[in-house]
Amino acid sequence: MIHTVKAGETLSQISRDYRTPLVSIIAANPGIQQDVLFVGQQIIIPGLPDPATSPYRIEISTENRWLRLYRDNILQKQYPIAVGRMLHETPVGSFIIINKAPDPGGPFGTMWMSLSKDHYGIHGTNDPSSIGHAVSHGCIRMQNPDVEELASIVPIGTEVVIHP
Repeated sequence: MIHTVKAGETLSQISRDYRTPLVSIIAANPGIQQDVLFVGQQIIIPGLPDPATSPYRIEISTENRWLRLYRDNILQKQYPIAVGRMLHETPVGSFIIINKAPDPGGPFGTMWMSLSKDHYGIHGTNDPSSIGHAVSHGCIRMQNPDVEELASIVPIGTEVVIHP
């Protein structure tokens, strides 16, 4: 998988975002200078598939509070979601799903899918009445049956595009 450096990013933060050891990223990118990154620089993230190899893509609208699943650019399904509340907004941008964890417990419902942004994910909820509202700490909340269905369909490496 290739990550394109954005303004303000550091190699340490990229390592945390992808949950990939810094030494692995350095080893996969010979000649990289840990303290000198530039916007647009491409960095190999070892161990993750290229999102272009997946027929699936997820699009999320924080304003409309929906998550859409596409296969080969054809809309397959739309799900209602909850998003981040004021001061804990859901991040916008392009991410990928980097892992899945069933039964994470607590407020995360029955499934957790980590995004390539540290501390953020798509997950279920122990409060179904929160769906449709801006109430989370920035994550995307879904009804438990919906997030289980989504997780059973999309592979690790699926692109997730979040916009207002």
